[in-house]
Amino acid sequence: MGKSTVARLFKELGAVTIDTDAIVRSMLDEPSVIDEIRNKLGDSVMTSGALNKQIISDMVFGNRDMRIALEDIIHPKVFRKIKDEIDRIDKEDAVVIVEAPILFERGYENRFDKTITVYTPEETAISRLMIKGISEADARKRLASQLPINVKTSRSDFIIDNSKELDFTKKQVKEIYLKLYHSASSQ
Repeated sequence: MGKSTVARLFKELGAVTIDTDAIVRSMLDEPSVIDEIRNKLGDSVMTSGALNKQIISDMVFGNRDMRIALEDIIHPKVFRKIKDEIDRIDKEDAVVIVEAPILFERGYENRFDKTITVYTPEETAISRLMIKGISEADARKRLASQLPINVKTSRSDFIIDNSKELDFTKKQVKEIYLKLYHSASSQ
């Protein structure tokens, strides 16, 4: 949908950004996390002593219970890291943007002061995932495992339409950033 691009634009304006995908990637190299995942999902997720992310992806995006089991391992750890990063921020009036892909699906929206949904047409989202090396079938599975975009936008405080040119997205990001900044500095 373009959440990474939007997070980068917020950062350029002065926001502190936290990328939960990057947190997860680093966690998947931690021996204790590897052991937890292997114990929960089985030895088949391992290849040459490391987690095989493709096998895990195939397992969890095709099986809701497996996906939730994996999320139950990862998500508490991610929220601890988010808290640690926020605790290190010096400025009281800082705008902190947490880039999180499945906020509403697990009811996590109440953990944040405000929510922003970035959206684009499904075919555009699929194309973007394919550019990142994800097959079309896997991209469709990932999108199917998420809430429909209209549900997310109806539950969001702010909505960014990322379906047009970058300047259109930048304008929306700037407007939201200014609102968030003024809100943070008035508290």
